[in-house]
Amino acid sequence: MSIMTRLLGGAAATAMTAAIVLTPAVAETIKIRVQSVIPTKADEVTMLKGYADTVAALTNGEVQIEVLPAGAVVGVQQTLEAVDQGLIEGGFAWTHYWSGLHPAATLFGSPTAGAGLGIDNIAWVSWYMYGGGRGLYEELWKEMGVNVKGFMLQPVGPEALGWFKEPIETMADFRKYRFRTPPGIPGQTYKDIGIAAVAMGGGDILPALEKGVIDAAEWCCPKPDSVFGFQKVLKHYYLQGLHQVVVNADMYLNGDVWAKLTPHQQKAMEVAADASLMKAMSYRIYENGKALKDLVDNHGVILHDTPKDYFTEYMAAVNNSMDRYKKENAFFLKVWNSMKEFADIAVPYWAGSQTTNANLGNAYANQLKK
Repeated sequence: MSIMTRLLGGAAATAMTAAIVLTPAVAETIKIRVQSVIPTKADEVTMLKGYADTVAALTNGEVQIEVLPAGAVVGVQQTLEAVDQGLIEGGFAWTHYWSGLHPAATLFGSPTAGAGLGIDNIAWVSWYMYGGGRGLYEELWKEMGVNVKGFMLQPVGPEALGWFKEPIETMADFRKYRFRTPPGIPGQTYKDIGIAAVAMGGGDILPALEKGVIDAAEWCCPKPDSVFGFQKVLKHYYLQGLHQVVVNADMYLNGDVWAKLTPHQQKAMEVAADASLMKAMSYRIYENGKALKDLVDNHGVILHDTPKDYFTEYMAAVNNSMDRYKKENAFFLKVWNSMKEFADIAVPYWAGSQTTNANLGNAYANQLKK
């Protein structure tokens, strides 16, 4: 064999070896079906799809999240159980939907009236990110006994009190209505003050109003409410409410699915979730502003101030509720104490800052009325 032949043969072998080494492995595409508890037209689902897009981008398309509408695989009330059992890979709701499994779920999904601690939606995110809330949120699923990894995504409060057929001037007026409320402790607190509270899913509210099953309702705030079409039936709208000053939507992933992801894929989902917290708040401010203007200008919606006796009655009921659950459940007490430790430090500062912000905004808003 000539030297040239040996050289060419060696070069060919080297080239083949390099090709084998340098050819990248084709990553497996992981498909995650996430069933929502609300219809796909809902504003929250729009934001959830944005989260899915971010995860896909951060993983170079390796993790694909498909959002399914409510009831696609299982009923709304079975969503978390289905994720736990692996019937679906993921679910999307609000943490307080599962307060029947554990009362502390309310402190994450909807700490009623700021858990009686003055915590608003932005302060809650601060507690979650830096005050110990994230670790307790991870403990929650263990307390519930479910095989789930949770992702806090959308802090979308504060919510409006709701929609009514006629103006309400006192709590006596309020008590005349059959009122759609959230499930769990926020809705129970309305019952505690004598409201005929009826819990139902978002997609069921407008049909129930049209059929007369209920005659007043709350869902969220101007943009999501208008998407569901409440303005078609009700015209009197009250923005100030206490039941869900904080309300957080989250996603649940089956624990076995989570364990099979690579560290990079897991980190991508967590980073995208943290980004979603800020994106959701930013999105809601502008979208709610546009929707409220449209409701008033084009749909005959009339804005009212909430009756003053609502705040005293509801707040007293919240404090009683918090006291009861603190006595009954050790983990509820642990979470509430963490929130109180945070609130004692952060709320006095933040309340003062928010007063400045409110005065600033109201000064400009009043100029627009002239």
